Amino acid sequence: MALHFERAEFDARKDRLIMEMAEQKLDAVLLFAQESMYWLTGYDTFGYCFFQCLTVKADGSMVLLTRSADMRQARHTSTIENITLWTDRDSANPAVELRNLLNDLDLLGCRIGVEYDTHGLTARNGQLVDEQLKTFGTIVDISGLVGHLRLVKSPAEIKKAERAAALSDEALTAALPLIKQGGDEGEILAAMQGAIFAGGGDYPANEFIIGSGADALLCRYKAGRRKLNKNDQLTLEWAGAFHHYHAPMMRTVLVGKVSKRHQELYDGALEALQSVEKVMTPGNTFGDVFEAHAKVMEARGLTRHRLNACGYSVGARFSPSWMDEPMFYAGNPEAIGPNMTLFAHMIIMDSDNEAAMTLGRTYLTTEGAPKPLSRHDLDLIVR
Repeated sequence: MALHFERAEFDARKDRLIMEMAEQKLDAVLLFAQESMYWLTGYDTFGYCFFQCLTVKADGSMVLLTRSADMRQARHTSTIENITLWTDRDSANPAVELRNLLNDLDLLGCRIGVEYDTHGLTARNGQLVDEQLKTFGTIVDISGLVGHLRLVKSPAEIKKAERAAALSDEALTAALPLIKQGGDEGEILAAMQGAIFAGGGDYPANEFIIGSGADALLCRYKAGRRKLNKNDQLTLEWAGAFHHYHAPMMRTVLVGKVSKRHQELYDGALEALQSVEKVMTPGNTFGDVFEAHAKVMEARGLTRHRLNACGYSVGARFSPSWMDEPMFYAGNPEAIGPNMTLFAHMIIMDSDNEAAMTLGRTYLTTEGAPKPLSRHDLDLIVR
């Protein structure tokens, strides 16, 4: 069995979930988010894009309903002992199998929580579940319940995050010699991902962002590569991933001369990030962090060039995104506490001047000031 944590860690997580279920008077929860299954049991797969569900009863017993391709995966990577299969066939309806399973578990007429807000449950499969359960019992949306439990990291999880951050650093170190006039984006990307793999890391939950020239203003991955010019800009957003725990970083690297506008944008990004660090402390909220960033942008006349969020929680995530809730956006009341791993990114995209500037890194919150997990400084990188 390949578990990345001690059994006692998983037992403690289950105890926390059961306590929360008792608080919400839930007889069972139906987990569809792969992150929830991984956190609770260690179950590691990408088969969640098809229908699968982990049922957890108030007494702590668990049953996984999945496909045959994932049966051995579950046995090998998780603490789950009871696994039942639904069969791939024409017009198959796995929600019927789920209802039958819940009936066998004596849950008819009970109060059951369903994890709807996840890419592990498509809209179509959600409809099938609703059709089968609408007369079965009292159904409650418990989206975010496990996610909130995952927000504060245990000492063992923090070690994973620190290892992921070290891999992020290695990726940047590998990229820098290749960022120059004539440098190939494909070679830069290969060096970054290769450094993470060579260091024992994993695929990230989403593609690395890489874009130069006009593409440096994009905040998402796109297909297509180019070579760097004598004077150029290269935006990179990447994350070291270790046992699925992520530590993202973000930089815009300049090649050649530093324009006046690029310097202005960098100065704004640096001040904003430093302002964010001052409020990323217990007693403040995720919304306070965003406001600290927004005030600097406004004072510098950069409001229309910034985004409407400036970071988010990170941890063990699965594709299609390493972003986790909660996020730094206006009015978010979620309180910041110790032992959270949070990614703050200052992103300024000036389309009028076709100038990009980004600056971001992952932090571990403490009782006081947040601790940056990267060993790289925040200086403007010019090649």
